[in-house]
Amino acid sequence: MNRRATLTSVLTALLAVSLAACTTEPTATQDDKPAVPAASRTASPEASGAPGGPAGGTALAEAIGQLKIAAEVAGGYDRKAFKHWNTGLDADDGCDTREEVLLAEAVKPPTKGSGCKLSGGEWLSYYDELTITDPGKLDIDHMVPLEEAWSSGAQDWDADRREAYANDVQAERSLVAVSFKTNRGKGRKDPAEWLPPAESAHCTYASDWTGTKLRWNLTPDQAEVDTLLRLADGCPDTTVEFTPAS
Repeated sequence: MNRRATLTSVLTALLAVSLAACTTEPTATQDDKPAVPAASRTASPEASGAPGGPAGGTALAEAIGQLKIAAEVAGGYDRKAFKHWNTGLDADDGCDTREEVLLAEAVKPPTKGSGCKLSGGEWLSYYDELTITDPGKLDIDHMVPLEEAWSSGAQDWDADRREAYANDVQAERSLVAVSFKTNRGKGRKDPAEWLPPAESAHCTYASDWTGTKLRWNLTPDQAEVDTLLRLADGCPDTTVEFTPAS
């Protein structure tokens, strides 16, 4: 074979190799894979938080800001203006509002006897972290006491609305089962005047109080709001959920 023929053969072989390299797809490595478009990496609501506050409700401080501040109305309160305890959720089971709350909040379900007599249950009084097994040693606390409700808006309600407020089993936090000692120590006081003895209860209490006042459109006074906001500073993860009462 002469030199021209040899050169031609070499060039032809090189051209074939070049064409093959251009038409073969390279094998992708981890570094070669294209990045996921930013639009497809949107954070979930659980990760980013719902509008108005963290997922699961409105941030406590923001919820407190929704309250309408007003001076308390003095005088005129009569406990009889709030009819309670009435028939609970199921009129046929013989249970009144007090008993409905005890059934709902029991950490160990009690036995329900004739006339809704309860026995053998167990409850946690979150105000003072006491475990109570005798329902007779529990009070059903109106989160916002009846007299406090009266002085912050309920004085203008009709009898039906006051009865609905006093027996509000539709909202989980309007009524709570607690030891009678802490409930009677609280009396009619608002958070500026009384807080649960257990510090572990303060964030929950501030949330429950705020949610109840928002649910029933009850007004706090300035000292009350100042105390709630101070509590909120130490409760960054606490949220408030409520449904306005009809």
